[in-house]
Amino acid sequence: MIGYVGTGASFFDCMRYCLEDKKELSEEKKRELSEKDHLQHKDRAEVLYYHKCYGDKKELARDFNEVARLSKRVEKPVFHFSLRLAPSEELSKDKWMEIGQACAKEFGVSENQYFCVLHKDTKEQHIHIVANRVGFDKKVASDSNSYRRMAQLCRNLEKQYQLKEVLSPRAFLSKEERSLPRHDLRKEQLLNDIRQTLKETNNYREFEKGMQNRGYEVVKGRGISFIDDKKVKTKGSEVGFSLSKIEKVLSLKNELAAKKATQQAYQIAQRQQAHKQDSSADIPKSGRDEKKWEKATHGQHDKSVAFLEKMIDDLLKYTPTNDHMPFELTQEGYEQRKRKEKAQSLSR
Repeated sequence: MIGYVGTGASFFDCMRYCLEDKKELSEEKKRELSEKDHLQHKDRAEVLYYHKCYGDKKELARDFNEVARLSKRVEKPVFHFSLRLAPSEELSKDKWMEIGQACAKEFGVSENQYFCVLHKDTKEQHIHIVANRVGFDKKVASDSNSYRRMAQLCRNLEKQYQLKEVLSPRAFLSKEERSLPRHDLRKEQLLNDIRQTLKETNNYREFEKGMQNRGYEVVKGRGISFIDDKKVKTKGSEVGFSLSKIEKVLSLKNELAAKKATQQAYQIAQRQQAHKQDSSADIPKSGRDEKKWEKATHGQHDKSVAFLEKMIDDLLKYTPTNDHMPFELTQEGYEQRKRKEKAQSLSR
């Protein structure tokens, strides 16, 4: 189970998000998505229960604000919680209601106004809870250590409802737990999408378009980040593909394409030469030397193509979990190879 907790100043904005369909989706787009993924994008929100409140978003916001004004010292009276199950897991509405109540109790708002909403537009079941930090007794629920408290609540709920265990945020783990491998499905998907897009494209413009077609917004600055359809932003470096690495792969692919084009032209020239009825005995010494040189450079060219293909393949396979990056994939290793190739070219 994955939990989220946040505070805010506007009850209306938070309630509108939790109670309504996604505003960026037209009615036609909702129908298309529903047919495609078999989820409920129209009327996605189902209120499981209200606690000391009732009404539509305008009525709820008005009532929550009236109570919030009982305390003049709180600037962010909104408590917003979200609890999400792992893929393939599912709970009944009664269980979700129990979980919502447990969350309200953990954060000290069980006697305040709050309501619980089930969203049906994602593959992973999840609920949202909107609560008033200000109670009818004018007391304000604390928001200190919110992330730690949410992490502990999720671990307790996983045990209680026999759910898949998820590691707490790294900052709240012990030293032993921090050393355990962590599996982030969102990052794994991004990693696979970047690899596949790099395989299919040959320049940065094509790469960016390919990632957009896969549902990502690409943000390029000094580095590169990707925003998925859930509006989650992930740096490329977090999945082992920094901007410099992506540009290096594309540069190597261009270099490889140029060498293959040269190789193809050489092969065509060889076939044309084969049609000529010249015997090696009739070729002058200078001609034999020329053919010998061509044969040698062709062999070197084949090796260069194979080396580039291996470099690109290794770069695409490399991930941050590896112990080290092979020397030939580093900038120093790449420059060393170019110096050797230049020296060999001058010596011929």
